[in-house]
Amino acid sequence: MPEPDQPNPRKRRLRASGGYRRLASFQTTTIIYDGTVAFCERFVSNRSRTHDQMVQAARSGRQNIAEGNRANATSSKSELFLTNVARASLEELLLDFEDYLRQHALPLWGKDSPEAKEVRALGYQIQDAPAGSPLADPQDPGDRARNKLYADWLQHKDPATVANTLLCLIHQANYLLDQQLIGMEQDFIESGGYSEQLAAARIAHRRKKDRTDPSDQSDPTDPQPPKCPQCGELMALRTARQGKNEGSQFWGCTAYPNCKGTAPLE
Repeated sequence: MPEPDQPNPRKRRLRASGGYRRLASFQTTTIIYDGTVAFCERFVSNRSRTHDQMVQAARSGRQNIAEGNRANATSSKSELFLTNVARASLEELLLDFEDYLRQHALPLWGKDSPEAKEVRALGYQIQDAPAGSPLADPQDPGDRARNKLYADWLQHKDPATVANTLLCLIHQANYLLDQQLIGMEQDFIESGGYSEQLAAARIAHRRKKDRTDPSDQSDPTDPQPPKCPQCGELMALRTARQGKNEGSQFWGCTAYPNCKGTAPLE
């Protein structure tokens, strides 16, 4: 019998969730959040609205990645929405740091400047860290190892160096989030949302019982799935995500993507 605080291996959710600490985007935005708090304490007046706005934007970028990852267990739309919120918050923060540099007549590093390349190289160290390394530990308390890696840059006495370092990190996080969003959207198109996956799992369960078990008392109000005209497998309700029929429902083969058979909903 599993421990009370351990997940039951026999009861797996249809959609994985809760692994946000392993996401490179979450790890990067944690460094950004900590770095932004320290930057504002050192270089931005706490009486300025900008101080609070920058800290809140950095926090939002990090927290919404975590919330979106947790939400994906039951809602693809919530995951997409919250991840987009994180992306928008980081874009806001990026503009704040660019504004700070411009308004204080400080230099903005070019993408291929030696400094920007050095900061990007630190990100590759984390990416390539072997298993067991503190840099690869998703449970590292306070992300100490990853923060320490950037300490010389983020604790620099020159505000331009700190701001530019955080800009590099924001660009990295934005790229990672863009890749996550592309993957989420593709998965949503191909596999459907949670409700559709739940319906497909229910149909698969019915098929497994082969409807010969007298204990299988199906709800007579449920629409009875037809068999796929192409392969003979049962079909599941799907919702069109794009095209002229966007939003309308149809029957799709549960063997997708191996079979792409469809049928209209009567």
